[in-house]
Amino acid sequence: MTMIFRTTAACAALLALTACVVPEGTGTSTAAPSATTTVAGTSGTVQRFNRVVARTERVAEQVCRDRVRSGTNCDFRIVYVSDPRQPANAYQSEDASGRPVLTFTAALVEDTRNDDELAFVLGHEAAHHIRGHLTQTRQTATIGALAGGTLAVLLGGGQSAVDAGVNLGGTVGARAYSKDHELEADALGARIAHNAGYDPVKGAAFFQRIPDPGDRFLGSHPPNAQRIETVRRTAASF
Repeated sequence: MTMIFRTTAACAALLALTACVVPEGTGTSTAAPSATTTVAGTSGTVQRFNRVVARTERVAEQVCRDRVRSGTNCDFRIVYVSDPRQPANAYQSEDASGRPVLTFTAALVEDTRNDDELAFVLGHEAAHHIRGHLTQTRQTATIGALAGGTLAVLLGGGQSAVDAGVNLGGTVGARAYSKDHELEADALGARIAHNAGYDPVKGAAFFQRIPDPGDRFLGSHPPNAQRIETVRRTAASF
């Protein structure tokens, strides 16, 4: 029982390693779509954010309702973090009720050069929820952590060895499908951006300006070139 408790706690921490899918809560609930998110402010960054959200949020919610099982919450809450100290980041999470939350920092919005890029990023994060990636990552992280901890026990390791096995197994489990998840979110995000009236190929140009993770073992993201090609291939099918 002690090992299982430690494993669960470790998995919660390890999920933060999956980059743009970050847990905030658990559970599911159904809610009617809310009014489009708007943020107060007159800066160009805020205006761009509001403009893109106004066109894209309802499209993402409709795609969600069309694709997921009944009972899944498709009422996105879109959060804009204005704190200039926060690094450029966008990620999908859930609140305590299971409502999907898409968070964008001001630095990330500023880093996008046009509405197409921001719409693609928003569609990508919404796609993580629609494809159920957060739940899948939780499951594989838990399985990996349990396997790592159990193996350490079977090998006669003490608590420190068990903790190390839990951490390593959880990391491997959490990242087992993370690259596939990113490519799936890129493809569906391209469709969401397209349906909202944006050009996803122009949107994917965002990848040309961010560090390329390459194809590292246990890396959380695929190479940028592969992601751009995924978007181009998807857009060609529209």
